[in-house]
Amino acid sequence: MAKAENGPPHLAFDRVEVYYSALVAGLKGVSLSIERGEFVFLCGQTGSGKSTLLKLITREVRETKGQVSLLGRDLGQLPDREIPYLRRQMGIVPQDYGLLPNKKVWENVAYAMRAVNRSKREVRAKVPQILEQVNIMHRADAFPYELSGGEQQRVAIARALINDPPLLIADEPTGNLDPTHSAEIMALLSRLNEQGTTIIVATHDIPIVQRLQQRVVELEFGTIVGDTAAGETWSPNISSAEYTTFEEKETDYQFDGEEFEIYLEEPSPEAAAEETGEPTHEEETPRA
Repeated sequence: MAKAENGPPHLAFDRVEVYYSALVAGLKGVSLSIERGEFVFLCGQTGSGKSTLLKLITREVRETKGQVSLLGRDLGQLPDREIPYLRRQMGIVPQDYGLLPNKKVWENVAYAMRAVNRSKREVRAKVPQILEQVNIMHRADAFPYELSGGEQQRVAIARALINDPPLLIADEPTGNLDPTHSAEIMALLSRLNEQGTTIIVATHDIPIVQRLQQRVVELEFGTIVGDTAAGETWSPNISSAEYTTFEEKETDYQFDGEEFEIYLEEPSPEAAAEETGEPTHEEETPRA
């Protein structure tokens, strides 16, 4: 999706720092601009600052220094009472799906509409449409415990989209899925982006990121260490073994109807040595 040319960026971070304590930093000096209509991956190993950055957007976390802006508005000046209204401008897909266990699929999605006082007529019209869009209508009467991980993720995305937000935020949407379901979810997000939705995805799923060739912002220890433009092939700044979430070395699967092969790099000698406890030939002999 081509990014919008006019107006302020969808999101802007200006020298943002987040400290959880005097010694623990979540983000350090982050400056970043995301335009309307962009698809952006936030990549980095656990603890790199991906989730902190997302929580700044939803105001679950506040910046210690710097400024976060949404469409030109300084979120630091936003009163607490307005935060629920801010979040209604976003679709949020959490890591754990966040589905109500005692509600059916259609009820989980409808609940998000009822929360913003949409009428029963609107709910009856919109819910089937969005379930069809994410290809889960055939499971509308199922409970979450009857669904696979990929199906639960689709329901979570449907719920995030039901109120037509201009911004969708997904935190590790493929973290609990196998390669096939991961590809299906990313294909769905790509189609949504083509329709104009700004997409921000936090992930450490290297093969998917490299296949889609969208913009990649890489974080490490709370700082941005890379910003790769859409259309360019991204290579992580740290060992790919630290990102890997699958045990397979090589996997074939369908990606939006197209078969492609994932190859996960062999871990570096240092990473392999760390797993086995054996020293590498490059290690120096400790000084007395």
